[in-house]
Amino acid sequence: MAAQTNLAQTVQLAFYHPDHKDILYSFDLPQEQMQFTGMPTDVLEPAIQDEQQYPIVILADSRPVGFFILHNSETRIEYTDNETALLLRSFSVNNADQGKGYAKQALLQLKDFVQQSFSQVEEIVLAVNMRNLAARQVYLKTGFLDEGRTRMGAIGPQHVLVMPVR
Repeated sequence: MAAQTNLAQTVQLAFYHPDHKDILYSFDLPQEQMQFTGMPTDVLEPAIQDEQQYPIVILADSRPVGFFILHNSETRIEYTDNETALLLRSFSVNNADQGKGYAKQALLQLKDFVQQSFSQVEEIVLAVNMRNLAARQVYLKTGFLDEGRTRMGAIGPQHVLVMPVR
């Protein structure tokens, strides 16, 4: 339990800042993971240009180790009919920082982060490829629920998972 407490103190979520860019752009993922997510080099600039997308950085001791985007756009209607939902996309942890609990800790903090930053949001929704079993397990262990909904994604069927925020 002490290790989990220590990790909770060193890991935090933050809105993207230009100081994070160089490290985010150096992220590397194993080939088998790259098919399931968007790399910061591909998704960060479009997110910065879109006022309905919020790039979020996972920091460990103030150093970027992970990244994702929260969408408040109409894109979410492909996943939920809840108009107060945020869509989580492009979740990744840099290869060199995987296996250290950063993803799990970030997701455990997500609900509080969203409650503080987006007061109107009632749920967070995401889609995870059915072949991405490891990611699905992490999402389910950190508060996302599988309500049995699926959708077809670009590279195959996906589970739609939901985390209630309110």
